[in-house]
Amino acid sequence: MAEKALAGKAALVTGGSRGIGAATAVRLARDGADVAIGCRSSAEQAEDVVKAIEKFGVRGAAFVADQSDSEQAAGLVDSVMDAFGRLDILINNAAVFVTGTIDAEDADIASFDRQLAANIRGVAATTRAAVRVMGEGGRIVSMSSTAADRTPFRGLGDYAATKAAVDAYTRGWARDLGPRGILVNSVQVSSISTDMNPDLGAFADTQRSMNTLSRFGRPEEVAGAISFLVGPDATFVTGATLLVDGGFMA
Repeated sequence: MAEKALAGKAALVTGGSRGIGAATAVRLARDGADVAIGCRSSAEQAEDVVKAIEKFGVRGAAFVADQSDSEQAAGLVDSVMDAFGRLDILINNAAVFVTGTIDAEDADIASFDRQLAANIRGVAATTRAAVRVMGEGGRIVSMSSTAADRTPFRGLGDYAATKAAVDAYTRGWARDLGPRGILVNSVQVSSISTDMNPDLGAFADTQRSMNTLSRFGRPEEVAGAISFLVGPDATFVTGATLLVDGGFMA
């Protein structure tokens, strides 16, 4: 039997209890990696993902951490090191989605602040902790959104700004970490069918009409793109933002 592409590697997927995070965790396990997931709640869902990971004969683990708390976000890396003894792959997937126009008089400022904390500071804190223990050949992939470059609806400004920051970090970190042989990329998605944005939701038909394939993507399709970026065929890809958007940006 051929060796799996990620055999001997250890990965951390933040926000890994559902949606894109869960699909990515399972895909990396299928590719041979030991996989830890972080989640803020949903402990039962997280354990289900761990069971799915372990079906591939690799080690799985789940840790509770609030990504909007920088200390907890960074602490995930310590938990992975305790469990696996190494960290080769970091998937920054955990995020908060809050909408509202800049002139809204009833804006929930606390929620917007938490979005900034989770989507920017938490990503930075986790990555800083990860690169302290990550060796040559390490991979970092951060989840972004097409909203970073195209904002088609009102009320997306704050969220879009956090994802634009993720893409900017990706380019900067690729420069920082290139000399160490660590590759850093991001993945921009559009309409992916998840609990947060189901393909039967109120605005689903509008979203479908905005991409060239006229459908929502599946979490597994995003996971496949991430698998490529962390695998052996992407050794000259860094500082890039990969579109997995069904042609939304075409």
